[in-house]
Amino acid sequence: MALEGIRHLIECHCVLPQYRNSNPPVFHKFIVFSAINDDQVQKKLAQCNNCGILHRIVDICKSEIVHGLEEGSSLRSIEDLKVSFPQKLSDFLVVQKLDIATWEFIEFLIDNKLEKDVVINKTEAGDITQLKILQINADGTFKIRNETRQVDVEVH
Repeated sequence: MALEGIRHLIECHCVLPQYRNSNPPVFHKFIVFSAINDDQVQKKLAQCNNCGILHRIVDICKSEIVHGLEEGSSLRSIEDLKVSFPQKLSDFLVVQKLDIATWEFIEFLIDNKLEKDVVINKTEAGDITQLKILQINADGTFKIRNETRQVDVEVH
């Protein structure tokens, strides 16, 4: 049984104010986390972080709008997730102002004892990229580290 998790984009039908006059319209996209079990995306509900409408996640980057249900008070929030995290990790994630999908992804990794590096923040300056990485170990321990990557650009 192969178990993995992924953060992916879902497109809503709402439009951010800065794109209201765009033609064609630029629809808002938001990040969700999905668990995948034996190549099947586990069905779940997610709420658009712009308009609040509920989406039924049916596949990677695919959702259906849930009609007739305007509020998802049973959906998990960051406050709900904080309860199951070690205090130091929770404090760090709050300071980083991460989205709910990243919180769910980190919880998934810890709960399933999976080792993974999660990019928390990325700053690009020309040919240099600075990454802040949360390294999650299979034993539930974690470490914050920085990594600098340089892209070599060939000039012809």
